Amino acid sequence: MLKLFIGNKAYSSWSLRGWLACKQSGLPFEEIVVPLYDSEWEQRRAGDEFAPSSGKVPILWDGDCVVWDSLAIVEFLNEATGGTRFWPEDRAARAMARSMAAEMHSSFAALRRKHSMNVRQVYSAKTPDDDVLADLNRIMELWAQARARFGGEGQFLFGEFGAADIMFAPVVTRLITYSLPVARFAPAYMNAVLQHPFIQDWIAAAQEEEWVLEQFEQPAA
Repeated sequence: MLKLFIGNKAYSSWSLRGWLACKQSGLPFEEIVVPLYDSEWEQRRAGDEFAPSSGKVPILWDGDCVVWDSLAIVEFLNEATGGTRFWPEDRAARAMARSMAAEMHSSFAALRRKHSMNVRQVYSAKTPDDDVLADLNRIMELWAQARARFGGEGQFLFGEFGAADIMFAPVVTRLITYSLPVARFAPAYMNAVLQHPFIQDWIAAAQEEEWVLEQFEQPAA
C-alpha cells in the first residue's frame, strides 16, 4: 500500500496537495501526519523515511519506490492510474492545465510568504502589499482563462476536479483565511473547491489537531 507522510493539516499547503493527489487517485494509501517544528522535528526528519526529500513533506512511498514534491506525486499517481484522473482529456486543455500547475508550483512567492496557510482561521481584510496584489491578479487571470476556455458547465477550472485544482486548492484557503480581494467570478469557483468532499475532510481533520504554531497564527502584517 502507498504510504504518504504529511505535515500539520492546519498549516502545510504542500502536504494538502500531495494528500489531495492521493485521494484523487482512488488508490488506497496510509497517511502519517508528522507535526512540523515540534521538539522532535529535527530528529524525525533525519529518519530513513524522510532522507530522500531531506526532511520535506509530502513524501510518498510505494514499497521501495519513493517520490516527493507535490507535483511529482501528481505525475506519479497519474501514471499509476492510467492517465485518466488528473488532467483534461482535451490536448489543449491538458497543456494549459499542466502549465498552470507548473506556474503555481514555481511562482507566487509573495502570497506564500506573507499569507501562510491556516485553514482554522479567517482574518479581517487588509489591503495587500503590491507584490501580493500582483500575484493575486495573475492567479485571477489564470483562473479566468481556464474557466472561459475549458470550464464548460463544470464547477472547476477545467470542468471536472483535477490536478490544476489540486495545485490551487491551498491558494483558495489562503484567499478565504486572509479575506483577500478576488475577481467577481472567483467566489463560485472557490466555494466549489471548499465544498469538495476531500477539502471538507481535510479541514475537519485540521480542526481536530492539537498542535498550534504561533508563527502561523497571526494575521498578515
